[in-house]
Amino acid sequence: MDIVRLIAAILLPPLGVFLQVGLTGQFWLNILLTLLGYIPGIVHAVWIIARR
Repeated sequence: MDIVRLIAAILLPPLGVFLQVGLTGQFWLNILLTLLGYIPGIVHAVWIIARR
């Protein structure tokens, strides 16, 4: 299942975070980071998925 989350994190970072943690503060932070720049959103999403 982590492979699916990582692929989702690369294609659409908020989706990968949502699949991992749901609608928490980390999800909203990832949306903000993705809007500010696609790469920071990906890095944050991969970090969230790898951490848990």
